[in-house]
Amino acid sequence: MGDSHLSSLIRLSIGGKKFCTTIDTLTRREPDSMLAAMFSGRHTLCQDSEKGHVFVDRDGKHFRHILNWLRDGVVPTLTDAEYSELGREAEYYQLLGLIDGISSVLNKRKEEEESHAELTRTDIIKCIQSERVRFRGVNLSGLDLSKLDLSFVDFSFACLKNVFFSRANLQCAKFRGRCEFTGANLRGALLAGANLQSANLQDACLIDCSFCGADLRSAHLQTADLTDANLEGANLEGANLKGAKLSNANLKGANLQRAYLRHVNLRDTHLEGAKLDGANLLGAIR
Repeated sequence: MGDSHLSSLIRLSIGGKKFCTTIDTLTRREPDSMLAAMFSGRHTLCQDSEKGHVFVDRDGKHFRHILNWLRDGVVPTLTDAEYSELGREAEYYQLLGLIDGISSVLNKRKEEEESHAELTRTDIIKCIQSERVRFRGVNLSGLDLSKLDLSFVDFSFACLKNVFFSRANLQCAKFRGRCEFTGANLRGALLAGANLQSANLQDACLIDCSFCGADLRSAHLQTADLTDANLEGANLEGANLKGAKLSNANLKGANLQRAYLRHVNLRDTHLEGAKLDGANLLGAIR
């Protein structure tokens, strides 16, 4: 047993940093990796003179994490920058399982960061039953607030990324302070008279929304979908509508002075009585 045990031990020098492990550890979990191929017996290995260490010309900083992965199959808890470094080493050693594990952890971390709302839908319902409701500066990312009566609620400075507001009543709600609506779904929401000055509605779904008389001055509406939306009498002065979809949108009497409408398709948009003084209409289809 002694000779067999000793022969299975492998001493490694990874960029000068010394490690001791076994052939079984290096080959069992990831049999198609470069490390498994190195110790399959089919290759001549480069050994230094000191205690027969097998030399690999790589930075040894993260090699202990690689060994622990091969031993236990557990992805270590690291910073994003450290994961990037470990990922490069995993790619070099062709450790596909570790590469997938790192990717999974990073994706989960990103989802948690984007969807870490401070309140639940139930909390919101309890709050809106109060006489005066404020969610100023609150992170509500990813919440389903569809079909709720949120009229007159103050959402100023709130983070509303990817919030589901479909068919919600947001009449006269306040969204001051460049509210973050990126990717939010407001399909069919009622926003008549809402204060959305400087709000970020980029990539938002605004299909069939009602913005009658809403304040959208300097709002960011790039690539937002405003198909069938009602913006009659809305104030869109200085708003950025680059790439927005405005098919059959109602902009009658809307203030579009100094709005950015370059290359926007306005052919099926209702613009009767709209103010377009100083609007950037270069390349717009009318």
